[in-house]
Amino acid sequence: MFQDHSPLAERMRPTSLEDLIGQEHLVGEGGILRRSVDSGRVPSMILWGPPGTGKTTLANIIANQVKVPFHTLSAISSGVKDVREVINGIRPGSKAILFIDEIHRFNKSQQDALLGAVEKGTITLIGATTENPSFEVNAALLSRCQVYTLNHLDKTHLRKIIDKAIEEDLEMKKLSIELNETEALFNLSGGDARKLLNLLELVVKSENKDEISLTDEMVIAVAQRKTVLYDKKGEMHYDIISAFIKSIRGSDPNAAVYYLARMIEGGEDVKFIARRLLILASEDIGNANPTALVMANAAFQAVNVIGYPEARIILSQCVTYLASSPKSNASYEAINKAQSEVVRSGDLPVPMAIRNAPTKLMKDQGYGKGYKYAHAYEGNFANMEFLPDELAGTTYYDPGKNAREEELRKFLRARWKEKYGY
Repeated sequence: MFQDHSPLAERMRPTSLEDLIGQEHLVGEGGILRRSVDSGRVPSMILWGPPGTGKTTLANIIANQVKVPFHTLSAISSGVKDVREVINGIRPGSKAILFIDEIHRFNKSQQDALLGAVEKGTITLIGATTENPSFEVNAALLSRCQVYTLNHLDKTHLRKIIDKAIEEDLEMKKLSIELNETEALFNLSGGDARKLLNLLELVVKSENKDEISLTDEMVIAVAQRKTVLYDKKGEMHYDIISAFIKSIRGSDPNAAVYYLARMIEGGEDVKFIARRLLILASEDIGNANPTALVMANAAFQAVNVIGYPEARIILSQCVTYLASSPKSNASYEAINKAQSEVVRSGDLPVPMAIRNAPTKLMKDQGYGKGYKYAHAYEGNFANMEFLPDELAGTTYYDPGKNAREEELRKFLRARWKEKYGY
């Protein structure tokens, strides 16, 4: 029936920025990446987003539009030698784009091999990653790149992609396809356009008819599964991790360890799980149980050394401990309030009494004058103002209602009750 044997997803790969669905914030009219491409001045960049959202496609479109040589490497199968071969093969004075898929899989030495060429402009690096580049790309390389975030494709985007394939693909146009139901297509693809189109094509081919009325039952039968399986790169990745975090925050160790098992069985990156536990230990438990952060950090270090399968035991211990711990987001709220104040009021002058005075001139100007050394006073406390004058008396940290933070509240009340009213 089909004469073109290349996958539908490949046949429908966009060739222009206008055809890229779901990333209008980057490539639409006035989009930041669109402006760069149109001007021909494309910076080195990291494209960060879920699978099937157009990272590789976008790199190809950029290379075609700016008309420079395009080299591709996969971080899974390439090393320093491959990187250097590409760089050394570029003629002096010329430019080229080097696209590295899954750049987060490059180790530090592999990423460092890119630095010189990126800094000199020998190559324009385009890295694609599904992981947060702040954690997975080293700081030196990251500082030389712009980070562009690609959006997760929602059902509206997925429907547009399907309709476009049915209307424009030469092979699909030979058939009469009616979309009675699309829920199974959307759920099983997990927001991945490539998986969506390939599943659609698989269903169409399995029917072996010229007229097809597509239903969820047909899709599920072809996919040979009746439930959405965990996909560490798809929509379920985000749903499961959300359920996992909320179960721990909600003090339900049973649900928390269940969702942990879902991630382990799905092959989730052990570092990703451990990293989220570290954040949660501070954000959701904080000073209600400071040991939680110690436990989470120890778990993070341990699972990185041990790896699967034994890491599951360490993760389970940490997860059940955190879920069973008292909760407080007071520290999290404190930094949010303080940052909002900084944005609102700007760079207020530091009080003279607590400024550093390393030189005689600065001392003569009053730097450090009036500072009270806390340890020289009873109870290691001297009542003085540390905030800028405009913010005097402001409270950012309000200890939570739990046993440990009540102790902190008592400590602060004994010292600051007149100023803060604890």
